[in-house]
Amino acid sequence: MNAKTKWLVRALFLVWIALLYSYLKQPPFNFLVLNTFLAFIPIELSFHIDVGKPKNGLLFWVLIIVWLLFYPNTPYLLTDLFHLSLLNPYGVNGLLRLDDVMWFKFALLLISTIFSTLVGLWGLDKVGDAITARFHAHNLLVKHAVIVALTILASIGIFIGRFLRIHTIYLFLTPELFIRPLLNMWSRPAIVFIVLLTAVQLVFYYTLKLIQKPQSK
Repeated sequence: MNAKTKWLVRALFLVWIALLYSYLKQPPFNFLVLNTFLAFIPIELSFHIDVGKPKNGLLFWVLIIVWLLFYPNTPYLLTDLFHLSLLNPYGVNGLLRLDDVMWFKFALLLISTIFSTLVGLWGLDKVGDAITARFHAHNLLVKHAVIVALTILASIGIFIGRFLRIHTIYLFLTPELFIRPLLNMWSRPAIVFIVLLTAVQLVFYYTLKLIQKPQSK
């Protein structure tokens, strides 16, 4: 992604968040404004990470850690799709309602989720390349291992945000509140959730890689 495309992505997010704010000021869908903004933060951070960039080793790893802390906010939007049930999509006849307001809100939620997730996965790929290059590991298996590890961590972050209701910003404001919930959150349902969300993200990621793969003539 060149500099021009990055600025285009920034502009699109800015305009989109403004549109969401102007239309979704009232509950129950006003959460989408903040969640879309939080999803953009790791995308912006990924714009500043690349192979050999930043050159300073300490700055590189600090940026990676900050990116990782915020990255779960991007695939977190996938779990927001459950809020579509608030639209009461089915009529008394059991069929989907043909209501313009309902379908407009459906479009808003879906566009935020898909656009943010896809651009976020591009960032994940760049971060994976940057980390493997920093370790001078040119084996493709190492890159895949890094991607899987980052995705698992992202799924853990999604679980923390969705079920423990601990947002990333709290880690900086009240880090002591993280310790006990993190130690007590592990259970069979939690592990199943993390495995499933990891699988979903990896399907998205490798589908994108498959599409982007150069075709030989």
